[in-house]
Formats: sequence, C-alpha cells, structure tokens
Amino acid sequence: MSFFTIGHRGVMAAEPENTLRSFVRAEREGLDGIELDLHLSKDGELVVMHDETLDRTTDGRGPIAGQELRELKKLDAGLGERIPTFGEVLDAVGPTLPIQAEIKDVAAARSLARVLTERDLLDRVSVLSFHDVALIEIHNLLPQARTVLVAGPSAHRDTFVGRAQKVGSTLVSVELRQLNRAVVDKCGAAGIDVMAWTVNDERDLTLARTLGLVGCVTDQPGMKRLVEATA
Repeated sequence: MSFFTIGHRGVMAAEPENTLRSFVRAEREGLDGIELDLHLSKDGELVVMHDETLDRTTDGRGPIAGQELRELKKLDAGLGERIPTFGEVLDAVGPTLPIQAEIKDVAAARSLARVLTERDLLDRVSVLSFHDVALIEIHNLLPQARTVLVAGPSAHRDTFVGRAQKVGSTLVSVELRQLNRAVVDKCGAAGIDVMAWTVNDERDLTLARTLGLVGCVTDQPGMKRLVEATA
C-alpha cells in the first residue's frame, strides 16, 4: 500500500513555516503534497498563517484580522519572506501538487469555497479543520469538496467516526499518539481512512505504517526519501 507524505506548513523544520520558500522547498524535496493554514485579513483576503496573531512568526503584533493585506505584506515572516496569500501559494508551486488547506471558522470556509470554485481546484485541494462547523459549511457550499477532519490530543478516540460521518469526511488526520489499531480498524470499517500528524522520524514512520495509516504530515524535508528507503 502506498503511503503519502504531506509537508506541514511546507517543511517547517527547515524553512520559515507557511511561506512560499517553505512550500517550494517541500515540493522540491519530493513530498506528495503540502499543508497550510488560512485566515482572513481585515479586508477579506485569504492569507496563509497558522496563528490568529502575528506575534510568533512575524515581526508584527496583534491579530491578523485587524490588518489589511497591504499592511501584512510589510512584515517579515522569516528570512525576509512575506506572508503569502492562498493565491500566491497556488501560483508558486506546481499546478498539480495536492494541497491540504486548514480553516478555522465559517467565514474562512466561505472565502475558500469561492476560490475553489473560481479556480477549479476541487480535485487538487482538500479542506481541513478541527472545527466541525467549518467543514459542514464547506459541504453545504460545495457538496463535492474533499474534507478532512483533524483531531488533536484532546479529542476522544470514539468520536472520530461519528464526527467524520457528520461532516462528510472520508479521511481523518489525527495526532499520532492518539491512535491505536482498534481506532484505525473502526474508521476503516466505516470507509474512513486515517493519516497522522506529526511524523518526523523513522520510529514514528514505523508506528504509522504498523497502524495501517494511509499517510502522514511531516515537518521534515527528507521524509519522502525515508519512506522510500524503508518501504
């Protein structure tokens, strides 16, 4: 069975996270796709950043939603990189590279749905979220969209299947330490695939494969080569 690798915010172990430099590096390293995070600027642009605030990853301060795109573009997001828009990421990487786009709320869901439609991206972009309501909104707007329910350490293992079915997801992305074979088998019996985050070394990769996962999110640029070397 093939095992896919998704670059977490690009390759954040080696490059500034959620920057064009990081995404281009992930593609160059041969990863099977990239994962990114989306927020809305004050003027409604989809910008790529994980946190709600600028403080951790840029030289700016305060909430992203409090500044317009032209202001955000003045900030340093690491090594001179600028905060990219979703459209800029799409243009920077190859036209067929799969993308997992994580959203935090309904407003971002609506904006993303519009872009997916306008740019005909439904076959290329999967929509991720920890938040059921955001995924439900995507499916209401775009029933054919591929969605991925993300579950973290606080999620109860028994809820994965029911939540995924409720939001229309056939893939769940779960923190690796939350998984065991019984959970994966339960998902499989319901027609739901399981991938893990974050897989960064050979030990984690071995566990992910032993559990029968279909793929992983990784911070490491060399993970695809490790997958191939240990196949």
